[in-house]
Amino acid sequence: MSDQTHGMGRNDLAPGEEEQHSVGARILGYVVGLVLALMLTATSFFIAGTDLVWQPSIPVALIVLAIAQMGVHLVFFLHITTGPDNTNNVLALAFGLLVVFLVIGGTIWIMANLNANMPPMGHILRMQ
Repeated sequence: MSDQTHGMGRNDLAPGEEEQHSVGARILGYVVGLVLALMLTATSFFIAGTDLVWQPSIPVALIVLAIAQMGVHLVFFLHITTGPDNTNNVLALAFGLLVVFLVIGGTIWIMANLNANMPPMGHILRMQ
């Protein structure tokens, strides 16, 4: 079935669904993604290094910009979309995120326990 039978035109595709576009349109999608990623990176550096932003809100702003940049990378470069043919890609991404969160969470947990159970430095030096 064509896109016209479902009421969708050729321009109704998400940036990740570029298989039906010409090479110029694909390159344009990558350039748009690059420009968005560069703008988000520059904004992050600007926010981190300026006094124009309320200081307690800087970590929250950096987290929001990082999540936005992950979204740009997923859509424009990794071509993760909600299409029915991308189910395996979404499941692989979800599994990868699970592994990353387990590794980071386990590392923080281990470091916190080591910090809590480690004797003070003066005591360690006296033991030697």
